[in-house]
Amino acid sequence: MQRMTALFSAALLSLGLAATAQAQQDSAANAEQPQATAPAQDFSDQQLQQFADASQEIAVISQEYTQQLQSAEDEQAQQDVRQEANDEMVKAVQDSGLEVDTFNAIGQAIQQDPELMQRVQEMAKANASSADQNS
Repeated sequence: MQRMTALFSAALLSLGLAATAQAQQDSAANAEQPQATAPAQDFSDQQLQQFADASQEIAVISQEYTQQLQSAEDEQAQQDVRQEANDEMVKAVQDSGLEVDTFNAIGQAIQQDPELMQRVQEMAKANASSADQNS
């Protein structure tokens, strides 16, 4: 269970990076649209599973790019690594079938709702178990 908590902690820490990247990409398009945070009860099981899947991908991406960031030689190289990591995280979220805003809303909701966090952790654990059985 500690591993799952660490996974979600890493994913939640990465949320800021993904949100920043998406904000940079869509700042003009979203300037006229208000951002809404959906309440937890509005998330389907499918969305929660997509969140769990994307979170696992983001944790891996975060780990990979943290190593690259540490070996970056100067400020510009660090900025380039951060931007590349942001792009990869946004892609992971979108590849899961979620919009970045929905992913971030679920992330905020699970931080405030321990029961929801437990549901998502159980989904991720079940997914990891089936992945282990398939390999």
